[in-house]
Amino acid sequence: MSHDGVGLRAVMRSVAFLTAGALAVPALAGCGTDDPAGKPLAPQDIARADRAQVADGGTLRWAVDALPETFNAFQSDADATTTRVAQAVLPSMYRLDADGRPARNPDYLESAAVVETEPKQVVLYRLNQQAVWSDGREIGAADFAAQWRALSGRDSAYWTARNAGYDRIEKIERGANDLEVRVTFGRPYADWQSLFSPLYPKDVMGTPDSFNDGARRKLRVTAGPFTVKQVDREKDRVRLTPNPRWWGRPAKLSEIVLTAVRREKRAAALAAGAIDLAEIDPAAAQRIDGAAQGGAGPLAGPGGGRTAAKALRSWVLAHGSDEDAAEDETHARRKLSQAIATWERQQKALRDFEVRKSLEPASTQLALNGADGPLADERVRRAVARALDREELVEVVLKPLGLPAVPVGSHLALSGQEAYADGSGALGGQDTKEAQALLADAGWVPGGPVEERKKTEKAAGSEGEKGEKGEKGKDGDRREKGAGYEKGRSEGDDDGTYIVGEDDKAPGEAGREDRVRQLAQDGRRSVGQQGPPGAYAPQGTAAPAGAARGALAKDGKALTLRFVLPSGAGSEPLHAVAGRITRMLDQVGIGTEITKVSDESYFKDHIASGEYDLALYSWPASAYPATDARPIYAKPVPAADGSLSVQQNYTRVGTDQVDQLFDQAISTLDAEEERSLLRKADARIWAAAGSIPLYQRPQLTAAKKNVVNAGAFGFQTPVYEDMGFLKKGARIAASPSPE
Repeated sequence: MSHDGVGLRAVMRSVAFLTAGALAVPALAGCGTDDPAGKPLAPQDIARADRAQVADGGTLRWAVDALPETFNAFQSDADATTTRVAQAVLPSMYRLDADGRPARNPDYLESAAVVETEPKQVVLYRLNQQAVWSDGREIGAADFAAQWRALSGRDSAYWTARNAGYDRIEKIERGANDLEVRVTFGRPYADWQSLFSPLYPKDVMGTPDSFNDGARRKLRVTAGPFTVKQVDREKDRVRLTPNPRWWGRPAKLSEIVLTAVRREKRAAALAAGAIDLAEIDPAAAQRIDGAAQGGAGPLAGPGGGRTAAKALRSWVLAHGSDEDAAEDETHARRKLSQAIATWERQQKALRDFEVRKSLEPASTQLALNGADGPLADERVRRAVARALDREELVEVVLKPLGLPAVPVGSHLALSGQEAYADGSGALGGQDTKEAQALLADAGWVPGGPVEERKKTEKAAGSEGEKGEKGEKGKDGDRREKGAGYEKGRSEGDDDGTYIVGEDDKAPGEAGREDRVRQLAQDGRRSVGQQGPPGAYAPQGTAAPAGAARGALAKDGKALTLRFVLPSGAGSEPLHAVAGRITRMLDQVGIGTEITKVSDESYFKDHIASGEYDLALYSWPASAYPATDARPIYAKPVPAADGSLSVQQNYTRVGTDQVDQLFDQAISTLDAEEERSLLRKADARIWAAAGSIPLYQRPQLTAAKKNVVNAGAFGFQTPVYEDMGFLKKGARIAASPSPE
């Protein structure tokens, strides 16, 4: 995920209701001396070092998810790697500071201010006189004007992702000299600091053809501390080298190589010496921490012996083949020993790395689809929310990582950002009795008659497969019966965790499992605190708890909600949280049916299309919520073809009051008034109960121990020219620990 305000905006853009207006909105802090925005919950962790301590030269090999399809951050298929490259090679008038707030970038901007408000808003930019493009041309008004015309939305020939802000500009002209740019707005725009970051040269923005295709595969002209030297799509890497025309502090590194490495492969790539810096998942972080302590990581800790047995069993089942099933125990032991030896070599190599931890500028929420079904009733949505213990859910994800386990209190900002204030009081905290009362008021009562559900869903395959824990639906979706169904936990699954490989066993697998079970027991004794790669199968959702206490029904239908989750690598925390949510809803009589789908279809086929009742997904935080959050919470409206236009409001829950508050916030030039309006909007979003913010996502970065000024950046935009390797003999202060 990106760390720059621009990048977060790029990621955010790539994507009949009951009103909450009558509900009381609690008074928000802010009129006293205390700032309700507070401070970031966790500091950045980048091994900060003075430039004098950083060696000159060296190549930093940095893992990315994929090579970008485009280097144009304003196109719909721009991704996190697009943003990372743009941060290093293009101008940005503003970037984010450690509190997630916009800060003027002095390398490009001497000053910027609103100089007129009547009759129209005018912003005057004074550019750094040394700022030039890599071809030697000065950065100036022509570049600003070309970008405005391309992104204004007035010419459909430009394939832009979104035109927010640029559509409010009336004209752009040269000021008193070539270093001044005057931007006149036709309508007031509070978030004017969000514009022209990044800024592309007029060569890219000047015509539809150059915009659409000119910067997709290469960037010929740049103006940052680095420039794009090579894009090698065969080797999946982008090489960035220092810009010889850069006027700021010279880059310490001689090269940054962005290399595509899948998340589940990163621990092995680090151990092999292929990369120096990589965002990682909790399992990889645990491996690295374990290596530093002389252990294996995942198999260490309380209960390690019992977990090791399960892990070894899962690993052998997952990595075996049909031929393995016929092989004898001796050969299986030999393969297991080889895997353990490989694991131990990797653990030794991982001692050269450390895990840098912070909180990502993004939050995970529980989305409640209010388009139809039980959740179309606001009382049911509010009952779901009141059934949740958010503190417990946050602890599931963040406490094991040693990060502050504090629930997110706003839909529109995160702690430390200007617009943040805890507005959750508009909905209220966990209260089982209140949740049950809301459900009763909505007509859902225990013990009512329930019509037998027709089995109309076709399973995958010619005749379909159905195991004890659930069934496979269309497109291979995995359905697991949660609370409210007759089936309880599977036998032997005493920790409530679904382990890959236990369901839908192929013929002949049962015998192999018997042989492996004893092997796993032996492995627990012989391996001790070590284990092979992949020994931990991905943790799934909790096994179904028992039938709901007093299952609820209405009009002959049971109150059961479809809970859709992604199934890919890295989704284990969502599965764990979903398991807890299922049990909490069970306490108030709400049943759930969990469906796990592929990552590729999760958003397209389920979230965006509205094929879910409950879902967990994240939104990046923005320094400009009046602009960027509006499409996420805007009231859906009928489209010309009769469909519902939801923009990015995938919960389909919105109110006229929220829309009005956003409109007022985006149009005021009084910063204090804007914050107040946004906080009121957030309180009403809470009251409507379309989405429930849960936790700020963890940010875990593996870094070679001598890499400095890089790691878990938190809110702050990376400073690429300061990154590098620590000089021999130099020492840096330890990073502050999350509180």
